Amino acid sequence: MIPLLILGLLKQKPGSYGYELLALMEERHYKYIVNFTKGSFYYNLQQLEEKQYIKKIDQVDNTREKHNYIITELGDKEFEKLMYKYGAKTDYINLSFYAAMLFANEYKREELIKLIKIQIEQTEKKIFLLDQTLQHNETIPTYFKKMLGNSRSHHLVNIQWFEGLLKDIRNEN
Repeated sequence: MIPLLILGLLKQKPGSYGYELLALMEERHYKYIVNFTKGSFYYNLQQLEEKQYIKKIDQVDNTREKHNYIITELGDKEFEKLMYKYGAKTDYINLSFYAAMLFANEYKREELIKLIKIQIEQTEKKIFLLDQTLQHNETIPTYFKKMLGNSRSHHLVNIQWFEGLLKDIRNEN
């Protein structure tokens, strides 16, 4: 999915350089969509260039040479293909916490309560980051704002679910 993100960003900001694209992905919290590292980002950038989906246009500023990129005609076709591939796909929502919950009855009650509290804390942090992004970033495209809002709603539902689990565990006496 990283290639779709890179190609899409280059369609939005043609002539961007690699670090600029990576910074946008981090600033816009694309990590909620796909796991990526600096290494995986640059690997995918290199692969897109080798496949001629993007083209490097070197520019020299006062301090150093920059490798700016533009999307090619072939890259536009790949973007269309990836948009359909990911846009038409429906995935299950899988939290690794679900796997742990399969064996909740076999786990110590106090430790399970700790795990649920950790889930609540981590989910509240995600909601906070989403709120920050939604409130303080006017550069986010409309559909991405809607997607972040949807993600926020899911996290709020998860908080209610986690709190319900805690209540159920505490009432099991």
